[in-house]
Amino acid sequence: MLFYTRTEPTPYWRTLLTLGRVSNLPTVWSNCLAGWLLGGGGTVWMLVVICLGATCLYVGGMFLNDAFDVEFDRQYRRERPIPSEQITLEEVWRWGFAWLGAGTVILVLVGKSTGVFAAILLVCIVLYDAIHKLIAFSPILMSACRFFLYLLAASAALQGVSGLAVWAGLALAAYIIGLSYLARHESTGGTLDFWPVCLLAAPILLALLANAERYRLPAYLLSAILGLWIARCLRYAFFAAEPNPGRSVAGLLAGIVLVDWLAVAGGHTTWTSIAFALLFVTALIFQRFVPAT
Repeated sequence: MLFYTRTEPTPYWRTLLTLGRVSNLPTVWSNCLAGWLLGGGGTVWMLVVICLGATCLYVGGMFLNDAFDVEFDRQYRRERPIPSEQITLEEVWRWGFAWLGAGTVILVLVGKSTGVFAAILLVCIVLYDAIHKLIAFSPILMSACRFFLYLLAASAALQGVSGLAVWAGLALAAYIIGLSYLARHESTGGTLDFWPVCLLAAPILLALLANAERYRLPAYLLSAILGLWIARCLRYAFFAAEPNPGRSVAGLLAGIVLVDWLAVAGGHTTWTSIAFALLFVTALIFQRFVPAT
């Protein structure tokens, strides 16, 4: 007698969650929170609107990422929704542009400066999706997306884009470049160099240089937490008997929340610190159900 295991089709809603890489949304929301706080804060309602618009742009960008990468995924990542025929390529294109359109409209309605940054962010997202597999410096485009998200959130706050928001955004961008370097090797393999991941330490360096007086102690504490988390993540790629860059990338993606928390050096209120802690935990929990990459 022959026995076989029947594979149940993946529910459509789960396919959409996988395409949108929703496990990373807490990092998008923490980007918005950090940028908004560095811009002087304001009404919580405005923060919610910014998070909503940013969520739409992120999810749309992730859908288009799979649409543009369909041939690559058919060769290296056949478990992805399109190669595994969980959804058609045409549907993914439609979903992607719909999400991007919704996010752009929401953010343009916030105000002129926010609308300008939304337009720049939209261009960076689409450009990255279209050419990131073709060029070596695509991690810079990815980092630009997060950088302009910081500025977008700050532009909607009471004081607007500040110098600290720009510097914190650049530090985050450096972290993203180091993370993206590892991500490029996740599917195709190859020898990993250690020097690019040194950029992961940029937020810590900025925090130690920029914070003084009552912000110094929180900056030291959060720098230590982020440093230990980075070290924990990198051991899977560089120091394990069987290297697993994918696990390192997933952990570093969740660590974006810690980068954002460090950007405000634990300042402002207890509630915002609780919010960052909850977002970090939420990112880790989400990764148990939906792949981060």
